[in-house]
Amino acid sequence: MKVSVKVPATTANIGPGFDCFGMALSMYNVVTLEETVYPTNGLEINIISNSKDDLSAITIPTDKSNIVYKAVELLYNYTGQVVPALKINIKSNIPIAKGLGSSASVIVGGIIAANKLLGNPADEAAILSIANEVEGHPDNTTPAMLGGFVLSSAEEDGSIIHRKIEWPDDWKLTICIPDYELATQISRSVLPEKVDLQDALYNAKRCALFIQALHTKDSALLKVALDDKLHQPYRTRLVPGFDEIATSLKDVEVLGTVLSGAGPSILVISENSRVEDVKNTVKSTWEAIGIRSSVKTVDIDTTGAVIL
Repeated sequence: MKVSVKVPATTANIGPGFDCFGMALSMYNVVTLEETVYPTNGLEINIISNSKDDLSAITIPTDKSNIVYKAVELLYNYTGQVVPALKINIKSNIPIAKGLGSSASVIVGGIIAANKLLGNPADEAAILSIANEVEGHPDNTTPAMLGGFVLSSAEEDGSIIHRKIEWPDDWKLTICIPDYELATQISRSVLPEKVDLQDALYNAKRCALFIQALHTKDSALLKVALDDKLHQPYRTRLVPGFDEIATSLKDVEVLGTVLSGAGPSILVISENSRVEDVKNTVKSTWEAIGIRSSVKTVDIDTTGAVIL
């Protein structure tokens, strides 16, 4: 039996929502699991990338240290079964180490595919919990599975509390992807172990304003709500040109410019009339300092992971 699952990219944090805000985007990976039988045994993992320039796909482990296999193994353990001989194909269409949830996408895809192979013993709550155990935080895995804009919290018992909130149609998303990678581990390493109480309070207020802005589709409120003091002041130092881009886009009157996840990609939120101005501003700013980039407007994916 063979199962393929298509899973969207995600953008997380979105300003103040560090490790709790996430949104699914219309870019996709496909994970295929196939149980193999005699004379084939063991584990076979194939990475298929559409981009000839995607050297990062070459560095993905193809043994049991692969995160997809780890996720699959946890699902089998959850059901009290041993992982059989498997062939895993990962069709990679989401840029790796760019802050677009590529790892969360394949983790979710692997778990859902394995669950289907086993006859769906795990419910949504169990899948989300297992995905979070592999990824370490739910802000990418939850929207990757469910689609849409999702706020989520990993609880002490391993469960994931989550809610989807409708994203206004008029708020357009532009993803700006530079031609270099930034591993999440590196981006997390620059964060302080402790934060100032006033900074924590600042972000708590911004998160509240953000949710209210979504519920009321209040563009003016969103501009204020996207500010952050917990992670972006430290991480943007690793993203050359971020400050210049954010400053230039203020003249374009966008709703906000934030890091996508841990970076280095940048998420720009704007209204319809500003999309082309955003693209031109970002590309020209990065080109001026020698950085090539891909800048494109994407839709929010409202469906999440789908078995093909």
